[in-house]
Amino acid sequence: MANFVKGSKKVLNAWAFYDWANSVYALVISSSIFPLYYGALFRLKDIEAYPIFGIEIRSESIISYVTALGFFIIALMSPFLSGIADYLGNKKFFLKLFCYVGSISCMLLYFFSLDYLIWSLLFYLFALIGFWGSLVFYNSYLPDIAFVEQQDKISAKGYGLGYIGSVVLLLINLAMLMNYKSFGFESEMTAMRFSFLLVGLWWMGFSQYTYRHLPDFKNGRKFTSSVFFSGYKELKKVWSELGNYGPLKSYLIAFFVYSMAVQTVMIIAAYFGEKEVAWGGDQERTMGLIVSILLIQIIAVFGAFLTSRLSALFGNINTLIVINVLWIFICVYAYFVVTPVEFYIAAGSVGLVMGGIQSLSRSTYSKLLPETKDTTSFFSFYDVTEKIGIVIGMFLYGLISDITGKMQNAILFLIVFFILGVFLLVRMPKETRI
Repeated sequence: MANFVKGSKKVLNAWAFYDWANSVYALVISSSIFPLYYGALFRLKDIEAYPIFGIEIRSESIISYVTALGFFIIALMSPFLSGIADYLGNKKFFLKLFCYVGSISCMLLYFFSLDYLIWSLLFYLFALIGFWGSLVFYNSYLPDIAFVEQQDKISAKGYGLGYIGSVVLLLINLAMLMNYKSFGFESEMTAMRFSFLLVGLWWMGFSQYTYRHLPDFKNGRKFTSSVFFSGYKELKKVWSELGNYGPLKSYLIAFFVYSMAVQTVMIIAAYFGEKEVAWGGDQERTMGLIVSILLIQIIAVFGAFLTSRLSALFGNINTLIVINVLWIFICVYAYFVVTPVEFYIAAGSVGLVMGGIQSLSRSTYSKLLPETKDTTSFFSFYDVTEKIGIVIGMFLYGLISDITGKMQNAILFLIVFFILGVFLLVRMPKETRI
């Protein structure tokens, strides 16, 4: 740390490069290849459900429940660990710890099998915790290494590197799947399993550049019992202060409600496309789903830019109301999706509103924050709110899908959260909507 200079180009670039390393998890494991592999395991055995602890649970509900559990663990753990990391200055240790847990778990997905489903789901769970857990400490580095005027630019650079890196590996994986014999694999399933190894190696390997240049802020302080729950005390303090800021509290409640639905749709989109769309064959399914994911990624960039322009013209809250209404129409349309063309249209529509609602939600929250308060604590509260919303959304999605036996019913149910979100946003004071 002795040679660390805040605002250093080398340090900033090393920080941004972690996006190149870890974004392959989000695209390959969370959004494309793993959902294909997971669906294929059930399809090859010609089953739609599997007994977990003696209870028959549908395949999409199993993954929904495990995902909800992962985000629940993160929501509980991140304030606790963040408080310790802030006090002891060892956030680099936690960043590396979660990275290695996540990347090794991705590699262990190579052994994912229905014959050992509980162990396999644990690998999936730890990969998810590793990815999202590392982001907590990765994001917290930004104000430490960059001046205010540098933060937007380097954050955007990280996003860009992450997009490029993940697409590069996804295209490599697609080539392996389409020509698996040329790569020496005995089947498409084997090629998919090998792609999980590549994700783990890519994530762990490229992150070494980040660790080499990122400073370590260890301060020599001793761990005490007062530090143990300091992160939770900060969240409790924010909760008590929200009563003094009516518009901020009203917006946060609205965000919590509609974010449940937004995040759930984004996570389950690939599983829905893999199972419910009539692709015609395995190769068509693989190509179609990956093309759909790439379509979402590309259009999301345009959607974020378009949303930014609209919010400048009509105000953040008014724009969020319109986007939530569009989400309602998308969910209704998804209920009737059967053909690949219909799924492409749905994917493109999701991409258009996905990037916009995420970026605008965070910037709206930032604008409503009181100027003289601790923004780090407020944003920690925002992140925990988002994670708890994902837990509830994913659990309800899995439960409704399991009870009704149809994924479309679960998607249709999410409309309730978007309608309630619109209602809460409309009720916000007029001065905050401009």
